[in-house]
Amino acid sequence: MDYGFVKKVDSSFDKTLAKVEEELKQEGFKILTRIDVQEKFKEKLNIDFPRYLILGACNPKMAHRAISAEWDIGLLLPCNVIVYEKENSVWIGIMKPTQAMAGIKNEELKDVAHEVEMKLKRVFENM
Repeated sequence: MDYGFVKKVDSSFDKTLAKVEEELKQEGFKILTRIDVQEKFKEKLNIDFPRYLILGACNPKMAHRAISAEWDIGLLLPCNVIVYEKENSVWIGIMKPTQAMAGIKNEELKDVAHEVEMKLKRVFENM
């Protein structure tokens, strides 16, 4: 998959979520949004679905640099991180900012995307 890093982890959903949040914090990210897909599917569609959480993570310094380089880049922010249960296992996924911004011709923004991706990759590798 080109647009993100995804792997199965050997931990419970709650422990994985706590560790992901701590690792993001260590890299300077804050959680801006939390979408509980399981809850929303039940509420809106009356569908039972496994646990699936989408975190909108933002590193304020990196976001400032990105928006300063290209004002409309907010359309692609924040960085999404997912934690979900599938087939009795827990998985995490982290987007690749370089892929999300691949079509943008702004070199400064490409540099920011690369730096953010390196931070997110460290989070992923520490899981």
